[in-house]
Amino acid sequence: MSELQETEGIVISIRNYRESDRLVKIFTSQLGKRMFFIKGSRKSNSNLKAAVLPFTMATYITDIKDTGLGFIRDAKDLIHLNQLHTDIFLNAYATYILSLVDVAIEDGVSDPTLFHKAKQLLIEIDNGTDPEILVNIFEVQILPYFGVAPEWRGCRECGETTGLFDYSGSYGGLLCQKHWDLDKYRYHASQRAIYFLRLFSVVSMDHLGTIKVKDETKKEIRVVLDMIYDESVGIKLKSKRFIDQMYQWGDLLLDRKPNPTD
Repeated sequence: MSELQETEGIVISIRNYRESDRLVKIFTSQLGKRMFFIKGSRKSNSNLKAAVLPFTMATYITDIKDTGLGFIRDAKDLIHLNQLHTDIFLNAYATYILSLVDVAIEDGVSDPTLFHKAKQLLIEIDNGTDPEILVNIFEVQILPYFGVAPEWRGCRECGETTGLFDYSGSYGGLLCQKHWDLDKYRYHASQRAIYFLRLFSVVSMDHLGTIKVKDETKKEIRVVLDMIYDESVGIKLKSKRFIDQMYQWGDLLLDRKPNPTD
């Protein structure tokens, strides 16, 4: 049995199959993350060739079977994020976002909220919004999908929401200054990093506005998030390692734009 369904989707990955076919993984708004067989899509005259390029967004007409691969019958309303294809740095951040999605949810699990967040982030990156900050926002907000739900609102111990805070891996969230002595291995994060991480946890993808962060603060945020992911999530994505290598190239990305202020 099979059923035709129409759904928005984002191309996550592509794999050549046989001489002229492709296997394409698409994150859809209604059907979740699925692998589709695209017959003849490697041929120059294929009607679906443009619809299955990396990062492409479209409304797909899908043929979903009870077992095995699904099929793409047609696509409309295509959106190509051209900057993500031509800029190696933007490509890296976009790839990392979709890699996080890929490992965060099982195939076939519908999650319209996560789909909307990923879609908005990719569009924002393509439109020129700071990709480092967008990725950090996504890293914070996708943590619960990995069973990690840090308390960003206030102190884990007493609930205090104002004052100085630090992050505690042992307590799974913030500790106010009065309770720093509860965890001698707390992260010793800067107050600037903590401020933005708290902001990132609640900001809406639909109302991002302009978030300007100094390069020094970006590095501090990255250190905190890397520690959380290393200690609590435990995934090592190839796309994240590539981003880390970009910084080792001499902060090339940071040199491409003027320094903002917090």
